[in-house]
Amino acid sequence: MPASEREIERTVSVPLGEVTLEGTIGIPANAIGIVLFAHGSGSSRFSPRNRYVALTLRQAGLATLLLDLLSPAEEAVDEVTRLHRFDIAMLADRLIVTVDWLRSQPDTADLPIGLFGASTGAGAALVAAAERPVQVAAVVSRGGRPDLAGEALARVEAPTLLIVGSRDDVVIDLNERARDHMHGDVRLEIVPGATHLFEEPGALERVAALARDWFVQHLPVAHGSSARTR
Repeated sequence: MPASEREIERTVSVPLGEVTLEGTIGIPANAIGIVLFAHGSGSSRFSPRNRYVALTLRQAGLATLLLDLLSPAEEAVDEVTRLHRFDIAMLADRLIVTVDWLRSQPDTADLPIGLFGASTGAGAALVAAAERPVQVAAVVSRGGRPDLAGEALARVEAPTLLIVGSRDDVVIDLNERARDHMHGDVRLEIVPGATHLFEEPGALERVAALARDWFVQHLPVAHGSSARTR
């Protein structure tokens, strides 16, 4: 791990009733926004794919929070039963609590918030965006299941980028259907030659660049708008 990455990261705990969520936050100097990561099925804040994307975002001046949406005990149950990973309502509620938590922390209170969702985490991210239209300024989905957001799709106001690999046929179809149910600024980007996990050479780099450009475009705009309305 590069020294620069170690220096700006720290572990945080987000209280949620009887459960405490663990996360890794990194805040570069003069951050222009913060991106909260919602991991997908069977993944965690240590996902090498999301950590790579997060590092790319921080290099562009965006703070990041990689969060475990399940406690260790819940993760152990989910590993066997897959009970929690498709509980979109529960995962979205935890993202909403974390969005509110970010607003209460001195070093992130004034930063516009973006959500980055992978796989089932994308569905939860879109539900959270629909429930927090003022706080959530942009959303990016990587190989996501936005369809799992259901009726909330039509209420999402945040500009949304859906990224899918060209060889991920089923997920492309699900993303196209979800896009057609959304009314705001939404774009579907197909990464040529990529499968679901974007493991092909250059595929993850393309995802990171697309996400970086989307958040850099939309989060500072949100910051300026909020400043004018204070």
